[in-house]
Amino acid sequence: MSDTINHALFGWYPYFCLTIFLLGSLIRFDREQYTWKTGSSQLLRRRQLRWGSNLFHVGILAIFGGHFVGLLTPIWVFDALGVSHSFKQGLAITAGGIAGVACFIGIALLAHRRLFDARIRKTSAPGDIAILLLLWVQLALGLSTIFVSLGHMDGHEMVKFMNWAQGILTLQPAAAAYVADVNPIFKAHLLLGMTIFLVFPFTRLVHVWSAPVWYLGRPGYQVVRTRLSIRRSPAPVPAVRSAAPARRPAAIPSHQPAE
Repeated sequence: MSDTINHALFGWYPYFCLTIFLLGSLIRFDREQYTWKTGSSQLLRRRQLRWGSNLFHVGILAIFGGHFVGLLTPIWVFDALGVSHSFKQGLAITAGGIAGVACFIGIALLAHRRLFDARIRKTSAPGDIAILLLLWVQLALGLSTIFVSLGHMDGHEMVKFMNWAQGILTLQPAAAAYVADVNPIFKAHLLLGMTIFLVFPFTRLVHVWSAPVWYLGRPGYQVVRTRLSIRRSPAPVPAVRSAAPARRPAAIPSHQPAE
């Protein structure tokens, strides 16, 4: 890959994706709030949805948290804490591998459910299927990088990605040079990850912005019921019917003229 292409893909493309990611999300929230939803199909094939959704969400949260901390924490912080690059590399492979496998199984269940259930597929938009397949490929690439990472457990490759990510956020013009000579599978993983951020505002992934994180810190409530506190409604009283027969109105005698 030439320096020009490398700089375009890993120097300019990240800013393009981040701009569309932020502005697109803001514009969609402002103008199309009705589409700001997940479009749940929970009533159809509920068991597979429950397993797939739980595995996917737990795995993706762990992966995102690991990438966020691992890539954006300054290197001097790890040095000050006494965390070596080799230890961090081993932790990333182990924890990331477990979370990646869980997430991969979850996304596979969700994709199978959406693609091979005729009722669900009929209610699915093309963007729903496309984003599932993009995430599936991205997870497959991420898991594949583990086998390459096992060849450099000293962590020197990981330091390159840290320098690149932090260089992009701090607007360093030469940030793309940090990943110029990394393995192509890492470059594919980075490019597809940035592309997911690019298409994010146009998919159902926007519901991430509305995740009820505040729910975790809500005050606790305890509802206690006792039998004495439950008021029983009085039984309905049946209408009393009179024993005496109803009096029929007296007949009015008819007056006929005498013959």
